[in-house]
Amino acid sequence: MRAFETLNYDESGTVATVTLTQPRIDMRMVRELTSVCDHLEDASSASVVVFRGSGEDFLLGIDFAEFRDAKVMDIHGFNKWEKLCVRIERLPKATIAALHGRVVGGGVQLALVCDSRIAAPGTTLQLDEVHHGFLPGMATFRLAKYVGLGRAKRIVMQCPVLEVLDAVELGILDLGVEDLEQGIADEVAAFGPAHGVSVQLARRLLNESYGTAFELAIGNFLAAQHRAITQSAFLATLDQTEDT
Repeated sequence: MRAFETLNYDESGTVATVTLTQPRIDMRMVRELTSVCDHLEDASSASVVVFRGSGEDFLLGIDFAEFRDAKVMDIHGFNKWEKLCVRIERLPKATIAALHGRVVGGGVQLALVCDSRIAAPGTTLQLDEVHHGFLPGMATFRLAKYVGLGRAKRIVMQCPVLEVLDAVELGILDLGVEDLEQGIADEVAAFGPAHGVSVQLARRLLNESYGTAFELAIGNFLAAQHRAITQSAFLATLDQTEDT
C-alpha cells in the first residue's frame, strides 16, 4: 500500500488496521479510505479490519474548512462519504470500530457501519449535526435498527453526549473495555476465521431483515446459503469434519 496523508494502513496476518491520523473527515480522507477499500476488496488476505483513531479522539466529524465562502455548498461530498460508508459496510471482512476519546458526527456514522463497536474508558459519542443545522447522514437510516425509533429520535434531534455505559445499554456500542488493545484482540479472536463470503452474506441478510417480508427473505436466504456451501471455505470445513 502507498503512503497516505490522513491515515495509516497496516496488515499483519489476518488483521488489517486502519488508523485515522487526523481528527476530522475531509475529501482526502474519503479518497484514501476508498483506496483502502479497493485494496481490501481486491488484494488483501486479511479477514478482519480494525478502524481506530490516533491522538486524543477517534473522529470529530466533517472538516468544513474545505468549504470557502466563494463556493456553493452542495451534496457532492456527502454523497462520496455515504458511498464510502456503504463500501465499508459491505466489505468481505469482519469489521471492528475501536473507539476512544470523542466520537462525533461522522465518527459515529463510521462506527455504525462496522460489525462490532468497542470503546475504551472515557469514550463519548454524539451525533451533533442537527444542532449545527444539517443531518447526520444515513445514521438517520441505520441508528433506529440498533436502538429503536424513539431513542433514535432523541439521539439525532437532541444531540446528547453519550457515555460508554449509556451507549452499550442503548445498543450503539457492543462493549466497553478497560484495555483497548486487549479488547481488539478479543474481538478479532471472537470472529474466528471470518470467511469473507459467509460474512458478507450473513451481514446482508441481517441488514435486509427489517425491510423484507419473510416469504422473500427465505428465498434470499436459500440463494445465499447455496452460494455459501459451494465456496471453498465451507468445503474445506466439511472435509475437516469428515476426517474427525
